[in-house]
Amino acid sequence: MTMVMAGLGGSRAARLGAVLLGVERQAQSGRQEEGRGWFTTAAMAETEERSIHTQHISAVHNVPMRVLIRPIPAELEPDKVQSLMQTLQEDPERVPPIDVLWVKGSEGGDYFYSFGGCHRFAAHQALNRETIPAKIIPSTLSDLRTYLGSSTPHLR
Repeated sequence: MTMVMAGLGGSRAARLGAVLLGVERQAQSGRQEEGRGWFTTAAMAETEERSIHTQHISAVHNVPMRVLIRPIPAELEPDKVQSLMQTLQEDPERVPPIDVLWVKGSEGGDYFYSFGGCHRFAAHQALNRETIPAKIIPSTLSDLRTYLGSSTPHLR
């Protein structure tokens, strides 16, 4: 597997590659299907930047939906979810990836938080997709506290 992490330092990018590969191996060992890996890295060309948080990151990963932590309940517009489902079935390249914060716990655990992209997440869920395209943002517990305040869990 080749991983390109534009805008990240080499050692941080190497750690992310190892983490994603480890999650992929764990996921694959628990599955019976062959020929479908959990993570695929691809540079999805976007004609316009869609996120100020990830405009410097070109790598897109197919992240297992089951590893994403979404602590804030979504306020969904059903028509928007339906439209996204149709687009995902017809031309998935038109749907931008979600942003995911990658946080290391105090004992080395890996946590993947997603706050935005609720309609895209719901559309993938409704289509029973096991993965969702995402740009990974290396983050810290301090970054996570910005979003969750005193509700930030102790991550190990």
